[in-house]
Amino acid sequence: MSVTPWLTIVGIGEDGLAGLSAAARALVEGAEVLVGGARHLAMVPQDTAERLVWARPFADSRPELEARRGRRVVVLASGDPLWFGAAATLSRWFAADEMSVVPHPGAFSLAAARLLWPVQDCLCLTAHGRPVEALALHFAPGRRLLILSEDAATPAKVAELLSRHGYGPSVLTVLENLGGPQERVVSGPQAGSDLNVVAVECAVAAGFRPLARGYGLSDDAFLHDGQLTKREIRAVTLAALAPLPGELLWDVGAGCGSVAIEWMRAGGRAIAIEPRAERCERIARNAAALGVPGLEVIAATAPAGLPLGCAAPDAIFVGGGVSEPGLLDICRAALIPGGRLVANAVTSEGEAALIAFHAGHGGEMTRLAITRLAPVGGFHTWHPAMPVTQYVGWKR
Repeated sequence: MSVTPWLTIVGIGEDGLAGLSAAARALVEGAEVLVGGARHLAMVPQDTAERLVWARPFADSRPELEARRGRRVVVLASGDPLWFGAAATLSRWFAADEMSVVPHPGAFSLAAARLLWPVQDCLCLTAHGRPVEALALHFAPGRRLLILSEDAATPAKVAELLSRHGYGPSVLTVLENLGGPQERVVSGPQAGSDLNVVAVECAVAAGFRPLARGYGLSDDAFLHDGQLTKREIRAVTLAALAPLPGELLWDVGAGCGSVAIEWMRAGGRAIAIEPRAERCERIARNAAALGVPGLEVIAATAPAGLPLGCAAPDAIFVGGGVSEPGLLDICRAALIPGGRLVANAVTSEGEAALIAFHAGHGGEMTRLAITRLAPVGGFHTWHPAMPVTQYVGWKR
């Protein structure tokens, strides 16, 4: 038996009720409870409907909505409510058969229309409620970005971030109050309204080499004290970890965080576990500089400091402390079924621990050796780096 949704989310623009379809307007006018921000609620003339302003923090609104289940509740949300909008959160709170969504042209569509940019060729992002540093991950030569701003200060922050990452020549356009009587399109990073979209045509500064999204960033991309999984070994390690979007990695003995950071640049989530405070600070700086400020850092020694009570990881990399008694077994047990465990060792004690673990659990063992050409006087010779023994295993 079908159930009539009691919760309806109606997208609304800066043109208010006048911009709604007849059906959407009828839903708003027939609501028993009208929910939204103060700006949106002010667009609807006062009537007999109860009015509920979003709580702060937003999550505190959930019990307020649940208490009104069964009544005709209409939520007013900006533009397309399922594109970085309120409906994206509400869809996690309520079942699909309890809700319906009536979309409206959103900020991305309106901005693309003003600029004549095909939306399918743009990358649509948001800085609303998120660190602006996360945008850096998406900078690429020739790419077009549409960014929802947090407030009027966001365009200038985006311009500074572009310049810091070698994209100073990029062209910025700020589009304010789209769809309303105060709409304005301005070239440059200045904004006069909190309601704005930043459009960016990415361009690289002369002589700057953009960072790739593949594995194996240059070692120079990271702040480190020598505790670093070197570029070639890191590329092989990440290939063995096989990151997929949304998956969770534990980087145990993270050093400068290079493996966790590149995992996140591939679209995953990560927790870096590192006992030394100065290295934890360095990990956080590296993460912010390389576009993944969401990297979680735990200052703790493994295995005691592993987040065993939290979500099980899809993959674990052990780059330090391999020979710590019981560490590999605890990590393997923590994985989800089918999860991957990758561990690297450079000492004979670490290698012995990997060989013993391989004997008990199977998997793959590989020895990796890198030799680099380096100057000696007026000549060049090959200098071998310390070989790395790598274990790769899967939890069946």
